[in-house]
Amino acid sequence: MLNRIHKLAAASAIALVASWGTAAAEDWNVAFFASSAQNGFNQAVYEGVEAKAKELGNVTTSIYDGQFDAARQYGQIEDVLAGGKFDAFIVVPNDTVGIAGAIEEVGKAGKPVVTALFPIGPDLSELEPQVPGITTTVAGPPADGARLQAEDVVRFCADKDPCNVVVIVGQRIYPFDNLRYEAYREVLDQHGNIKVVATGEGNYDPDQSLTVMQDILQANNDIDVVLTNADQHLIGVEIALEAAGHDVEPIYLSGGGAASIAIDAIREGRWDVTLAHFPVSMGAYALEAAVQALEGKTPPSVINMDEVGPVPPLVNAEVLAEHPDFKGEWAQ
Repeated sequence: MLNRIHKLAAASAIALVASWGTAAAEDWNVAFFASSAQNGFNQAVYEGVEAKAKELGNVTTSIYDGQFDAARQYGQIEDVLAGGKFDAFIVVPNDTVGIAGAIEEVGKAGKPVVTALFPIGPDLSELEPQVPGITTTVAGPPADGARLQAEDVVRFCADKDPCNVVVIVGQRIYPFDNLRYEAYREVLDQHGNIKVVATGEGNYDPDQSLTVMQDILQANNDIDVVLTNADQHLIGVEIALEAAGHDVEPIYLSGGGAASIAIDAIREGRWDVTLAHFPVSMGAYALEAAVQALEGKTPPSVINMDEVGPVPPLVNAEVLAEHPDFKGEWAQ
């Protein structure tokens, strides 16, 4: 009888130890700071964050709207840190340099910070964390992607002299947009046949891009290429070109983001290429890195989205023929 009791007790102890090993993981609260919660790209990043949280099962997330306002986003991070509710922070920064002070405070509090889309710090070309407190950078090097786009334009322009190019970026006041613009010019200005006839600022808005392109066409009606860092810009550009009587198909249209609208336009032969971003994947990688840090693991310091995306970074009709199921990870 005693033997039987001892066996039962031993079995119970084994079961108890096993239950410790399978106990539910600790619950985590993660704050996501969007550069703008109304922006489709940011919404897609947060979609990836939420999808990964649902997959993990023990993570609750909340989104904060930076409204494309650097000071507002800085204050939000300070306020959320002071509130003490959240265990980790994911940031799509509005000001990649100015926000460093708030990030350092989060780091001092021992809370992981993941930056998405852009590195935070003085050097936008450096993905390795530059600011104390940054756990992981989930991004592609902005200048590298811009050079890829510009080199692609050089190939298109090889047999055209002159080859008249319009460049449209978001806003040159943004360090990342200025870096892209400078990378464009660094490549294009090496070729005497390429003439940058106008530069505009579309502010990631189709309507503003439409107005900007209309103004450009009044002074420069002979256009061979429109090179831009955002698919949203090309939406307005295409409308402006058609309204001005241009046949859009011969004009080389290069966008950025690989939004689903761009993927459809390339498949239809209206647009030519887009520099791919993968915001849903980016959000999932960002949350996974944050949770790894919370669990005491060592996440990668850099996740280069140009290397881990589902298709090559420069997406044209040939790439889409090789990846017929790719639809883009966001609308626009």
